[in-house]
Amino acid sequence: MKEKTNLLDVIPFRSAHITTEKEGDCIVIAFPRFKYAWMRRFLLPKGMSADIHVKLEKHGTAIWELIDGKRTVREIIEKLVAHFPEEVNYESRIITYMYQLQKDHFIQFAVGC
Repeated sequence: MKEKTNLLDVIPFRSAHITTEKEGDCIVIAFPRFKYAWMRRFLLPKGMSADIHVKLEKHGTAIWELIDGKRTVREIIEKLVAHFPEEVNYESRIITYMYQLQKDHFIQFAVGC
């Protein structure tokens, strides 16, 4: 029987194919438009970027900067709730956002020791 893992105890880390850059106070993440190099070579129109760029707003940027492969989801939530105390129901919003990042393959989860 498989043991269930509590999401709060997992450690999120950024996927290797994601690159980031700072644009003002926000983070812009970039990921390849195509999975394979041959697709990029044959299917990418001239002048179009090989990467898709997504600009994160202030909450997304705060979460992204805390995802370092060392902190658990619980630790990230604690830091963010302290940083954004005026937000309502913030813990569940952070968890939902992290699930979406994982679903979109921007991050992965590792079970801590």
